[in-house]
Amino acid sequence: QVHVAESGGDLVESGGSLTMSCETSGWTRTDFCMAWFRQVSDKGGEAVASIDSDGQRNYDDSLKGRFTVSRGTAKNSLILAMSDLTPADSGMYYCAATWACGRAWAASNVYGYWGQGTRVTVSS
Repeated sequence: QVHVAESGGDLVESGGSLTMSCETSGWTRTDFCMAWFRQVSDKGGEAVASIDSDGQRNYDDSLKGRFTVSRGTAKNSLILAMSDLTPADSGMYYCAATWACGRAWAASNVYGYWGQGTRVTVSS
């Protein structure tokens, strides 16, 4: 059984940085696509970034430059580094995983496995 778990959400000051991690367990395939989604105030869920087993990265255009996604050192793990955070970035951040996502990386229904989320709060 696949399990996804995020960590690293925290309270940070506006303009600060934060790095979060996502780890999976029970993943038996070598191919994967993992992504970060977020639920922030005044918006529905939105895709943040993804990376797949080939190293292909995708970003929401509005976040590119401030957010960087990378593979973690653990197998099938994911890192999200965020900088220049503002209160608008506050919310719940979720990690999701699937076998392949391609150009559909931003569609939440592509992902079959989700973490419980980790909260990011950016103070003004």
